[in-house]
Amino acid sequence: MSLETPGSPTTTRSPGSEQASKTTIRKAIYAGSVGNFVEQFDYGLYGYMAPIMAASFFPNGDSAAAVLSSYAVLAVACFFRPLGGTLIGRWGDRVGRKKALLWTIVMMGVSTALIGALPSYAQIGFLAPLLLVVIRTFQGIISGGEYVGAVAFIVEWAHPNKRAYYTSYASNSCFLGILCGAAVAALVSAVFPAEQLASWGWRVPFLAVLPLSLVGLWLRSRIGETPEFMRETDGGSKPVKAPIREALREQWQPILVFCGASIMLAILSYIWVTYYPQYLVNSLGLSRAQALSSNLISVAVLMPLLPLAGKLSDRIGRKPMLISGALACIGLVPLAFAIGEQGTFSAALFGQLVYIIPEFFLTGIVTTCSAELFATRTRFSASAIAYNSSFSIFMGVTPFVAALLVTRFGTIYAVWAYLAAAAVLALFVITVFMKETYRSDLGDDKFA
Repeated sequence: MSLETPGSPTTTRSPGSEQASKTTIRKAIYAGSVGNFVEQFDYGLYGYMAPIMAASFFPNGDSAAAVLSSYAVLAVACFFRPLGGTLIGRWGDRVGRKKALLWTIVMMGVSTALIGALPSYAQIGFLAPLLLVVIRTFQGIISGGEYVGAVAFIVEWAHPNKRAYYTSYASNSCFLGILCGAAVAALVSAVFPAEQLASWGWRVPFLAVLPLSLVGLWLRSRIGETPEFMRETDGGSKPVKAPIREALREQWQPILVFCGASIMLAILSYIWVTYYPQYLVNSLGLSRAQALSSNLISVAVLMPLLPLAGKLSDRIGRKPMLISGALACIGLVPLAFAIGEQGTFSAALFGQLVYIIPEFFLTGIVTTCSAELFATRTRFSASAIAYNSSFSIFMGVTPFVAALLVTRFGTIYAVWAYLAAAAVLALFVITVFMKETYRSDLGDDKFA
């Protein structure tokens, strides 16, 4: 099938999506997004609390080594996301998106709460970091299928002309989770004295995730399977018996394209939300409250802009947005860092407001592409392979790599060079290999 050209007056609609009421689509957005919120709340909370948690799980001594160890645990867990993505993705393509997502939301809540209940290094010695690694690894496996499944769920419910707009709310749920994780980290840091915070206060927000996940379970139980998945299964074709194998055989081109295009966003986002606040404290001398507050404000500014980015992309396409974002990564991020180097709260905030410009062009659009690039029969599996082979791994390693680069070279611009290399790769992949997917039929192989 040939894709429509930009500006084409007609579009292909997924059967069933035309009939979905605004109320139903709203429920689908809530149900899909709540898991992303829980996942990123945990990720943001862990990232912000890592310097405080480090003393609980690692031997006393070199505090910098303990913090790096905490980030390394995060990176190790993300390496297992491809495994989880393939397992859960296979399930999602075989039995449906809803059933897979009901299971992932509960498991994420349980595993996050377990971190809050773990004994410390002082209590059980080296078993403490070992158990932390085991739990974070399990979280990585579950998270590997959660995000891509939620995005597929929303995209398959959405009107074809509004897919990026609706999916922007899934992206916003991630930032809202990070925002709330940072806010809770700041709150407990302010409420608890330093000694109590280090010993047990940091545990409270992790334990609070369990009831939150039960709310997510309730939301997901109140909406049915997506019209697009039902069309595939009710139209006479049975679910794919081996979706992983078929995805790798039939969808290898879009998988590689997505990997090449998405790495830059993983690096861009997780430098910003997990590493940069700590850099402001350790290298530029801001207080933890100032660093977290500047980061929170910049995240809050970006959130209402993402639906606008989605609407723009639904008008002009995915490729123009992604190319603009890649160029902004190369040209504007060093400017953002230069502003922040002045070492004041206002400079840190203004620098991060510049930093969110490439986020505007990339965040929701990469998210939408993670579903649109793949045919319905293997969408969950193929997108899980693609997303977790690139975005998830670089999401995990970026805070560690950034800390290592600054330690080794003594400048934040080494981190920009790391990002710029990924942006150059993305520009090449997007301009040469990527096909436009906006307004395309979800059921078709875009690279056939």
